[in-house]
Amino acid sequence: MSASIKSFFKEWGLLILLTFFVSSCRSFFAEPRYIPSGSMLPELQIKDRLIIEKISLRKSLPKRGDIVVFNSPYSFNEKLISKRSKPLPKKRDCFFMTFPPMSFIPGLRDQACDAYIKRVVALPGEIVSVNNKGEVIINNKLIHEPYVSYKCSLTLFNKCGEFEKIKVPEDHFLVLGDNRSNSWDGRYWPGSKFLHKNEIIGKAYLRFWPLSKIGFFNK
Repeated sequence: MSASIKSFFKEWGLLILLTFFVSSCRSFFAEPRYIPSGSMLPELQIKDRLIIEKISLRKSLPKRGDIVVFNSPYSFNEKLISKRSKPLPKKRDCFFMTFPPMSFIPGLRDQACDAYIKRVVALPGEIVSVNNKGEVIINNKLIHEPYVSYKCSLTLFNKCGEFEKIKVPEDHFLVLGDNRSNSWDGRYWPGSKFLHKNEIIGKAYLRFWPLSKIGFFNK
């Protein structure tokens, strides 16, 4: 074995094994998640760390106001999949892409392996619209969303993903970021705007970092 290979295993071997063990033992009930973007501001700040619980959504559907983590639209949206130049990665491929040093290699990451976090705003069977400020109208009634502070500005060039009166299909949901002015969510997904229940990983249960904001989530 060459000196360079020995050096690699000395530096990365233990970390790879530890990451593999932690990922393999990731709880059936819950798992930690990291917030990488500002799409859920102000409720979720960049670098917040959450516990996502998985059990309740196996027994019941999410409710309006729940914050959910789900599979990347690039893994289930047919129009996004049709634009790929290569087949979708298998689950085991996505699993290993999270390991260092693989996770640090430029160009290795696949968008289909990402997870997203958004808020449930419309439920199966409801007639939903979104106006040009990012506000949600359900069955012709504007819903109260106290968690939305950043609406879209009214300009000719910013329609904020506006759409009118679409019925949410059975077992599907409309999920949006709280930061309506800066969130890539159901408003912008080509083809279908809605998330199937089977794509949901879990829902936000507890913020454990930063310590100053530790606490459970309320709708």
